[in-house]
Amino acid sequence: MRDPAGKKELILLHGALGSARQFDFLKAKLADVYSVHVFNFDGHGGFPVKSSFSIDLFVQNTLDYLDANHIHQASVFGYSMGGYVALKLAHDYPERLEKIMTLGTKFNWTPESAEKEVRMMNPDIIEQKIPAFAESLADRHAPSDWKEIMRQTAGMMTGLGNGEAMTAAQFGNIQHTSLICIGTNDHMVSIEESEQTARQLPNGHVQTIEGFKHPLEAVDQNVLADICHSFFSS
Repeated sequence: MRDPAGKKELILLHGALGSARQFDFLKAKLADVYSVHVFNFDGHGGFPVKSSFSIDLFVQNTLDYLDANHIHQASVFGYSMGGYVALKLAHDYPERLEKIMTLGTKFNWTPESAEKEVRMMNPDIIEQKIPAFAESLADRHAPSDWKEIMRQTAGMMTGLGNGEAMTAAQFGNIQHTSLICIGTNDHMVSIEESEQTARQLPNGHVQTIEGFKHPLEAVDQNVLADICHSFFSS
C-alpha cells in the first residue's frame, strides 16, 4: 500500500532490548522513497512494562500501530526479534503485510538454545562486567527499569524454547515474499537456521551479508539501506 503522497508504507521493527531510536539512520536513508514508520514495543524505549513479554504481545503492538495510523497494509523490515514478530504477524494476519525482510533473526528455539540465550540475560552480572552496556540500556529504556525488561525478555525466550516458537508448518503457510538476511559474522544466529527457515517459507529467500555482526550498531547502515531499497522496491 501507499500513503497519500504515493510512497510505499514501510514499518521497521526493533529487536529484543532495542528501541525505535536505533533506526534513526536507516529511517532517514529510506524516507525519500518510503513512508517509514517506527515505534517501540511495550516495555521498550521508555514505554512501561504492562504485561508479560511475548511474540503475540508484540504482534498486537504492531497491529495497534497500523490501525492507529490508518495503514491497511505495509511491508516490514524486522531486526532480530522484530523479524520474528513480522513473520508471526504475516502468519496470523496475512492481509496486513506485503513484503517481509529480516536481519539476524533467531529461528532455532529449543530448550537448549533458549537456555543459552537466557544465560546471557542476567542483569546483575551485566551491570558488574559490562557496565557500558548496562548504561546504554538504562538510557535507551528510561524511565523504565532495564533490568525488568531483560528479565521479561529472558522469560519470553524460555517460552519460545518450550513450545511457543513457530513451527515449520506455520512458516510454510506464509505466502509473502520474504528475504531472510544473516551476517557472516553473526555469532548469535546461524546461517544454517536462516537457510532452513527461508526454505520453509514458500516465497522465502536467504541473503548472507559479508562482515555483518549481530548488534545493529555494528552493521554498516548504508549497506543495510541499499539492501532494503533493492528488496522492497523490486
